[in-house]
Parts: sequence; C-alpha cells; structure tokens
Amino acid sequence: MTDFGRVAVLMGGSSAEREISLISGRAVLKALCGQGVNAHAFDPSEQPIWDLKQQGYDRVFTILHGRRGEDGVVQGALELLGVPYTGSGVMASALAMDKWRTKLVWQAAGIPTPRYCLLTPGGDWKRVADKLGLPLIVKPVREGSSIGLTKVNAIEEMAAAFELAYRLDPLVIAEEFVTGQELTAAVLGEEVLPLVRIEAPEGKYDYNNKYFTDAVQYHCPAGVDPEITAKINETVLQAFRVLGCTGWGRADLILRADGSFSLLEMNTLPGMTGHSLVPMAARVAGISFEQLVIRILERAQLG
Repeated sequence: MTDFGRVAVLMGGSSAEREISLISGRAVLKALCGQGVNAHAFDPSEQPIWDLKQQGYDRVFTILHGRRGEDGVVQGALELLGVPYTGSGVMASALAMDKWRTKLVWQAAGIPTPRYCLLTPGGDWKRVADKLGLPLIVKPVREGSSIGLTKVNAIEEMAAAFELAYRLDPLVIAEEFVTGQELTAAVLGEEVLPLVRIEAPEGKYDYNNKYFTDAVQYHCPAGVDPEITAKINETVLQAFRVLGCTGWGRADLILRADGSFSLLEMNTLPGMTGHSLVPMAARVAGISFEQLVIRILERAQLG
C-alpha cells in the first residue's frame, strides 16, 4: 500500500450538514486507521485550516458536506497551502454545489435535467406553477441533503416553501417534479459503480429518512435494463467531466417509465455514513469500505 504520510480527515465544519459530516468522517477515519494509515481527525470549525501545514499533514481526506466544505472554499485554502486533497478541485466543487449553474452547464452540454425557474421574493407563483406544472420542487440552490427542500402540491404552498428555502440561501430554485424511479450513480475515478434504486416511504427521501431511519429501501443492483444502464452511465460520466469533477462523486437522477431520465444534481463529497449510497454501490462492485477509502485517498491531488 502507498505510504500516504500524515493524513488529515477533514470533518465537521460549520455548515447545516455538520452532523452528517462528523458521522461520515468518523467512519472514514476508522477505516483508514484500520488499514494502517497515519490518519487524524481535523475539524476546521475548531482549529484554523493553516494548522494543517504547521502540523505536518501530507494529504487531506475531505469529507466536509455543504457550504464552506463542499463548495470550493476549503479546496481553495488547501491549494494555497499546497496540501493534496481528495475529491474535486475549486471550480468543480463550486459549480456542483450551485444547482442553478450546474443546470446551465448541463443544458449547454445537452445533458438532460429537469426544467426550472429561479424564484424571487414576492414572485408570481401562478406563473411558476403554469410553467413547471404541479407538483413541483422548491429548494435552496446551495444546500445539500434535501435541507430546505419542499414538494409543493398547490399554489397556496409556494410562499411558505420559498420562505423556508430563502432563509437558507438567497438563491432559490423551483424545479419540475419528475415522476419515476429515483436512482443514484456513484463515480470512482473513471468508473460508474452499480446503480442504486431508492424506495422511500411516500416518496419522501428527506434528511431524516436519508440518515436516521431504516424506512427507505435500497436496491443494488437497481434492476434497470442493461441498455438504459449503459446510457445512464455514459451520461453520468459526461456530466461529471463537464463540471470538471475528479476523484469521486455521486449523481442523483430520475428514470421515467419510458426509459428517459433526468439528472438532478452532482455531489462532489457524498456521505459515507451507514446509510450512504457510494459505499453501498462499491460493496456490490466488490470494493469494501476500507478499500474504497484507500482508493479515494490514492487520488488526492492539487488542482
């Protein structure tokens, strides 16, 4: 195995997803230490990021979720420090965290993604509903883990859904609700791992069901037609590359009954908890959790 030197596992942080980052980080740290890696926890909300250099860290396993961790901010600091890190670089991290600008790039590249509207305070909710149809999804542009997301079934619900999202982010998006199978596609290097199909109670794959209940059923392999799977994998890799992503990540998508599909978003630092989907897909591909974290760490780089 590669001598990785002294490794910091960046976890915690100050985003709304701090709790999940700590769970992910502890799992990664345990797996790395179990493989003989000289790894240590590092929470940038509790000590200055420049301590990484002063404390002699040779590379960083980044498992921060949300803002100031997944959006290019920490990646830029690590670039300045000259410490190699896992996952995507500054530009790709910032782009992928921004659901609106991700859509702009994907649309330009011909990658299928649901129709949307940017929302503003006091907006014409009827116009939005007429354009996108009901139900629709309202969510903050730069949050993850379904935080601040609302499924809107009637125009009268739009104002409250907007206010919830707006409290988290001044950029808010409304997106058409796509009916179909909810899938996720993990990327490791240049490989798409087996698809995972998600069945959530009443279709509510929200923050609580994602991390803190056993109500969600996961199917991997997903049972998707091989030809459709191949097309999904090809599109996911294209979507990953066009954003500039590297190392690893996870795309979320909806597969319609007619075989067409739409990509919802790209996660550059997916969760690594007991409920997380990348380890699940890796396991089906014959890659243990311990092997997975090593393969991710091997790809640590600058830029």
